[in-house]
Amino acid sequence: QVQLVESGGGLVQAGGSLRLSCAASGRTFSSYAMGWFRQVPEKEREFVAGIGWTGAIKYYADSVKGRFTISRDNAKNTVYLQMNSLKPEDTAVYSCAARTSGSWSANRNDYDYWGQGTQVTVSS
Repeated sequence: QVQLVESGGGLVQAGGSLRLSCAASGRTFSSYAMGWFRQVPEKEREFVAGIGWTGAIKYYADSVKGRFTISRDNAKNTVYLQMNSLKPEDTAVYSCAARTSGSWSANRNDYDYWGQGTQVTVSS
């Protein structure tokens, strides 16, 4: 069983920055691909960013490319999402997810464990 706990969400003005963290339990975190997803009410959860086991492979949704950066620290069992130049349309609940077999994926159905989510609100 893997537990994921996100933190770092909040209210920020457009153009501002936030850094989300996702702390994972378990001794095999370094073998998990990790992803960040976001969801707004009445819409499907959408992929934001993914990272492979070592952190060398990263992928981003077009909507956040150049503004968001995903990273991981396997010694701390933590994955991060640095969000810069935030826009009102980035407002959502952000969740991290762990995939215990295979590399990163943009498909939410490929992930095995999910955190509870953290709210990010960007005001105009």
